[in-house]
Formats: sequence, structure tokens, C-alpha cells
Amino acid sequence: MVTLRAAAPGTSVVACNTCRHSAEAREDGDGARGGARLAAALHALQASDPAYAAVSVEEMPCLFACADFCTVHLRAPGKVGYVLGRFAPGDDAARAILDYAARYAATETGQVPFKEWPAGVKGHFLTRTPPEGFVVA
Repeated sequence: MVTLRAAAPGTSVVACNTCRHSAEAREDGDGARGGARLAAALHALQASDPAYAAVSVEEMPCLFACADFCTVHLRAPGKVGYVLGRFAPGDDAARAILDYAARYAATETGQVPFKEWPAGVKGHFLTRTPPEGFVVA
């Protein structure tokens, strides 16, 4: 049975805290899941840098993107959402994700111009999801 809890309002990055460490390994050498490592890096960076004040970092078990380890869901009310994955869990990925999320937060619809994408998110987009009640025209 799934239990839901209220999420933070506004823009959020929801990290899968049970994701595989990599395509080859479920856990790292210390027995930690990649998703847990990425979630920790996202929380630490968001808390330490005011540039990310408009973005909440949340986590949950399993985004069902298991083939694409270390996944996050970027979302905000009334905006197109994105699922990104295949990150190496750590500070570089966390910074790229939060840099993109800050740009995303500043948009009206969730579409960030490609020329503004941080290099660290390019090639990591898995899906685009329409906001509730809308589809992309």
C-alpha cells in the first residue's frame, strides 16, 4: 500500500532514494544506494547555497525508472515536469540538477531554453510529463 504525504509547494526536485548506484551495481563499495547518495548531495547543496532557495529537495523510494539509475523528478504546479537519470551520485550531479532546477523555477511553463542547460544535465532527460489538466501543444 502506498502512503502519500504532502509535498513542499512550488518547484521541487524529487530524488529516488532507492535507485541503483550505477547500471552495473546496486550499491557502492560502502553498501549505499546511488539514490541515497544523490539525495544527500542534493540536500546538502540546496541547504548551503541561497541560489537554490526557490527549489525544494524531496525524496521518495522508487520512481520506477530502475533501468536508468540515480533518477530525479523535477516538477512544479502548472509546469511541464521532467524525469532525469543516469547520474553519477555526487556533488557534480547535484549541482547540475539544482542549476537546471533554478532555471526551471524561473520559467512560466517549465521549458528552459537549451542554451541555458548546464552541461551536466544534457543527455540525462528520460521523460517529459504534462502538468495536471494540460498537454503540451
